[in-house]
Amino acid sequence: MKDLHEGRLYWQETLPSPKTYPALAETVHADVAIVGGGMSGAITGYYLARHGLRTIILERDRVAGGSSLANTGLLQFCNDIMLTDLIDQIGERDAVAFYKACADAIQELEAITASLPADTGFMRNSSLYVASSEQDVPKLKQEYDALRTNGFDVEYWEPERIQAHFPFKRPGAIVTHGDAEVNPYQFVHAVVEEGANRFGLMVHEQSDITDHLGDEAGGHILKTATGADVHAKHVIYAIGYEPEELRGQLIKSEMNRTSVIVTAPQPDVSPWHRRFLIWETARPYFYTRLTADDRVIAGGYDEIGGQPLTSRDARDKIAHKLAGRVHELFPSFQAEPAYEWNATFAVSRDNLPFIGEDPKWPHVYYCLGYGGNGTVYSMVGASLLRDIIQGRSNPIAPIIGLGRPSLQNA
Repeated sequence: MKDLHEGRLYWQETLPSPKTYPALAETVHADVAIVGGGMSGAITGYYLARHGLRTIILERDRVAGGSSLANTGLLQFCNDIMLTDLIDQIGERDAVAFYKACADAIQELEAITASLPADTGFMRNSSLYVASSEQDVPKLKQEYDALRTNGFDVEYWEPERIQAHFPFKRPGAIVTHGDAEVNPYQFVHAVVEEGANRFGLMVHEQSDITDHLGDEAGGHILKTATGADVHAKHVIYAIGYEPEELRGQLIKSEMNRTSVIVTAPQPDVSPWHRRFLIWETARPYFYTRLTADDRVIAGGYDEIGGQPLTSRDARDKIAHKLAGRVHELFPSFQAEPAYEWNATFAVSRDNLPFIGEDPKWPHVYYCLGYGGNGTVYSMVGASLLRDIIQGRSNPIAPIIGLGRPSLQNA
């Protein structure tokens, strides 16, 4: 596996002894084979198995061992691309449908976590989307109007209201209700284990795919490095941020790098109103949240270039900048990083995920949650792929499908 992150990660310390799964040792027949055991693979595997499909997850390394470790666990229905900009890009009907699919996905994630026996750190929350400058206020108010007009639960806060609830003042903010937070590492492990225990989900780690062949009946054969084969009617690639492994003819996404810090637990988080998720209009943006044990997670300042920073000095420079922003917002907090890392993430050219059937290979699908809303996109993808595989229509299929014109090679 290519290195997707560098630095000292936090989440695995919240689950020091996760369940492990055996490498594939014998030939298996399945309705659906999922390549990848990260967030997208885990949710999709659980969801399909729960809906009666014989499903297998094949992970080349360890479940939740890739991008899931670097996930910061903010679950928001708003996207890196504002609703107003998405309306300009794809039209109001489709843009609103996509945003509503993201809101519905958070509700579905809440229902799933409520059914899991293990703690996942899931909690409903609201977000404070602040204007970074006075120049951003007109655009932010247009966004608020678009969200409110289309039925989303939002408020607009003027500077005085922001300052009344927080130790900082900004020119304006949208408060979005219906968001959430989660411990991504605990969640992936919990949902995979529950899928295996209750719904017969087959899970195999250390099972790299060395070849993917079609058979005479229109099915698929996945050959693994362990020497065992998987015969499946459908194959889903949920391979995270490794676009060179795509089997279709998609235009590659842009690979960027993001940085994150986690502080020690704060003695007093009362200045942080209702533990809101906080992010800003500036691009690249800064974002922050609290963990269950009152640590501050802060991240952002994304940079073009997909390779994580191996230099400790380079990482420390960005970590210091992030800590400075935390201190600026909450002067009473101890903002020194206890953990710091940077990680690769991908963005598609139209700011939407890649979810759907390969236009050139029947019954091969991708569930790639590219962008800042990866966990939400994973849930959107699980529901969409279930519908496609079971022959049901889904209104967002053409919006995020791989056949949309912007993703095809000339």
